[in-house]
Amino acid sequence: MHWEFSFGYPTIWVFLALVVFIVGLMYKGIHKTIAKALDDRADAIRKELDEARTLREEAQALLSSFQRKQVEAEQQAKDIVKQARKDAETMAANARTDMAERLQRRAEQAEAKIKTSEAQAMADVKARAVELAAIATEQILRSDLTSADHKSLIKSGITDMGKALN
Repeated sequence: MHWEFSFGYPTIWVFLALVVFIVGLMYKGIHKTIAKALDDRADAIRKELDEARTLREEAQALLSSFQRKQVEAEQQAKDIVKQARKDAETMAANARTDMAERLQRRAEQAEAKIKTSEAQAMADVKARAVELAAIATEQILRSDLTSADHKSLIKSGITDMGKALN
């Protein structure tokens, strides 16, 4: 580009007007206002950065606190599960022992009932035998003892008693 310095060109007048305008702004202190605005903006950004750093540190502390709480909660959950398993095993063992005791008691009760039934049956058999013996004796006494053969009477009584007991 080629520059010719002549007052006839409008470019020179625009350039001079711009220089006068800038010098006027500088005279009025616009550069101080701009510098103050930039400094204020820098201070505001610095404050925001400090606040962001503080918030980040708080967030980091909160995160580490939550992570510790999570680890503690996981450990508590593991402990609870471990204790629950232990309790379940204890309850199962107690239930097995209780069931064995119940079965033992029932077996003992059944054996007692069987013994009682056997004793009752023996008592019934003995009572029936006594009753049959009494009937047989009564028949013998009523019949003519002289004409009857004692051996045949005893055999028939034993046979009658055997039939009655079976």
